Order: sequence, then C-alpha cells, then structure tokens
Amino acid sequence: MKKYVILFVVTAFFVTVSCKNENSQTASSEKYQSDPLPSWNEGKSKASIITYVNDVTNSESPNFIPVSERIATFDNDGNLWSEQPAYFQLFFAIDRVKEMAAAHPEWKTQQPFKAVLENDMAELAKQGEHGLIQLVMATHAGVTTDEFDADVKNWIATAKHPTKNVGFNELVYQPMLELLQYLRANDFKTYVVSGGGVDFMRAFVTEIYGIPEEQILGSRIKTAFDYNNGNPVIKRLPELDFIDDKEGKPLNIQKIIGKKPVFSSGNSDGDLQMMQWAASNKYKSFMLYVHHTDEVREWAYDRESHIGRLDKGLDQANNNGWTIIDMKTDWKVIYPFELK
Repeated sequence: MKKYVILFVVTAFFVTVSCKNENSQTASSEKYQSDPLPSWNEGKSKASIITYVNDVTNSESPNFIPVSERIATFDNDGNLWSEQPAYFQLFFAIDRVKEMAAAHPEWKTQQPFKAVLENDMAELAKQGEHGLIQLVMATHAGVTTDEFDADVKNWIATAKHPTKNVGFNELVYQPMLELLQYLRANDFKTYVVSGGGVDFMRAFVTEIYGIPEEQILGSRIKTAFDYNNGNPVIKRLPELDFIDDKEGKPLNIQKIIGKKPVFSSGNSDGDLQMMQWAASNKYKSFMLYVHHTDEVREWAYDRESHIGRLDKGLDQANNNGWTIIDMKTDWKVIYPFELK
C-alpha cells in the first residue's frame, strides 16, 4: 500500500511537429520513413520495435492488426519522464504545502507539514503512508477541478527539479516522444496509464505527449458534483478513489478503454500486470521495459530502488523475451534539451 500511495503523490520540453504547409509535411514524412527513431542507437531494441510495427501494420502479414485494435499503453513516471529522486507529483505537493502554509499556522508544529516546511526529508520519510496521505489531501483536495488544474499549470510553469535544475517539464525522454509519434503515424492509439494522479497529468502532459486528456488514465481521488447556484463545479474530496498501479492498471484499462493493449511500455514492477495483460492479447503483442542504467545522464537503479523498482518485471521480461531498453546504450540522448 505504501508503494501505491507514493505513486499517487508523486515533461518535458514540448516537442511536437507542427506541419504548417505541404512542404513541412513532406519533410516530416521523409524523415520518419528514413529513421522513425532518430534518438535511438542502432541495436536490438530499436530493430525489434520497427520490425514489430512493420509486421503488424502490413495487411498481407498473418500478424496484421486492424487499426481499431492498435492500442498502446505507456506508464508515465520513469517511462516517459524521470522519477528520481522522488515522483514529480510529490514535489508539487511539497511546494503547495509551502505556498499554503501562511493560512495554516498550525503546520509549523504539526507533522508531516513541519518536516516539509523545514525541508527535513528524512523526517518526512519517517511519516510513512499516513503522512503522505495527509500531504495529498491537504494539497489535492478541497478545491474544484478547475482550481486544481490551474494550480498544477502555475506550478509546472516555474518549478525546477532539485538536482537537474531545469523545469520538471523538460525531463521527458526524447526517445519515447519519438516512439509515441512513430506509433501514432502507424495508426496506434496511445494512452498514458500511470500511478500518478490523473488530473495532475491532464493539466499539462497532453501538449507534451500529443495525447488527449481522455486518453490519460491514472489514480484519482473522489469527487462530487455541485450545481453551485447555476455555476456547476466538480469538487475534489479528501478521499482516495482508485490507485492505478499494479493490478489496478489492467482493471482501469478494461473499464475505461475496454480493449487489451497490443503494445505496452513501463519501467517498474508496478507496470508488470499491465504488461502481462498486453501479452495475453490474441494479436501479436509487444512489451517494452525501460531499464535505468545511465547514472551519468539520468540515474541507474532497478531491483533495490524504493522508487521505480524493477525486479519481478525484469525477471519476467528476460524469461519471456520482452524488449528491455538499456538506457545507457540504446539512447543517443535522454532529454530534448540535449538536442539544443
């Protein structure tokens, strides 16, 4: 349960190809015909992806997948953007506590707020699950959905990552942006399926990933409709509703999408059930794990990490022949700003 809650409380230089005229459309098309994944080094991972897409989109192939069934699901934290040293949504909650503190003088002596205000992350960690729930409810509830959306947008516009010293929205993975675009160019419908808060992500990742809000799935707190004297609002309540992690991922996929993915990508054991669900598809499926192996450009972690642990998933991926991205060797660049 602690893992679930941390996931809930826990990009991205906006990269999109805006084809304003026929010439730019032709140039973009030629680029992706020659190399659909230009930020990927040549190797097994890149070749496996391209071979799969070519196979299942070939109408003469026995593995052809109808366009209506080309569903691709992607975890977010650690898979589309970074997640160290803590989930980005947790940094949002911490910053919100500091902004709201003037209206809550009691927080100066009340944990876990006291730890946040004193920048005592060791003490905050000691507060455990209960403390994290308190932070979430204090900073994510008690407002309307529109107010929360504005809070997130204001935060992402100015907040800086504590060690990378760039905006959190610049720490998206350039190779994964290319993969999303490549799949969509081949008529795959791409979804985010994340343990992060769905409204937190919807506030800004639509522009970054080119994925519409209705195709972003995540954890959520309970809400209530209020007619509000003719000005209806939806209020966010201080109670968890659904955690989109582990077995919650295929459950949410079935409830909201209604189809098994044929392509699924993640980076941790929290994504394993989603990958297993995709692997059971009657169509040829593709399971892709991002393995964090680059301690210089990003971070290196897997089996022992308290964030993004990849243990059981790594074993099953190796045993079943799923594709495992070695970030250090498979990716030419990590982030879009490296291309500047």
